[in-house]
Amino acid sequence: MFKIFAKRAAPAPAAALEQAFAARFAGRTLIVHAGLSPGWVAELLKEGGGGAHFRFDARRRAPGPPTPLEWVVQRHILPLACPLPLLVKVDADRLYLRHLTRGGVAVHPSEIAWMLDELPRRAHWTLRMGGAARAAHGIPLNDNRLDFGGLEGGEGPC
Repeated sequence: MFKIFAKRAAPAPAAALEQAFAARFAGRTLIVHAGLSPGWVAELLKEGGGGAHFRFDARRRAPGPPTPLEWVVQRHILPLACPLPLLVKVDADRLYLRHLTRGGVAVHPSEIAWMLDELPRRAHWTLRMGGAARAAHGIPLNDNRLDFGGLEGGEGPC
């Protein structure tokens, strides 16, 4: 007696890339940038947990098919036109985006911990992943002040 098993359909390429991205980066943070100064990176590494952020240079494009990270950044994050560098907090099914500039200049890396504490409440964008990614706009791009427990921080609009 022979049993016939239905062949399970492979997930669509986009879904497979999103799943691989979520499996690798859920619970982590990314800094998407177009070049960082060595001094800024040195300051980042001095911060508690500063070395734990995965840094991705969006200017580089490797030959061949994109990795899940490259695909998510190129397909979903960069089209939102947030200033770079950009902080991305990755949850299992959502990405929370907050840019790291104020006055056209990258903020000091010591502010990243404060910004992470404010996510998801103060995100510029929230991307819901799974199936078709959907973006929801949050705080305006020109609002990148910090809220230090009710005390306003930061130097005006970014």
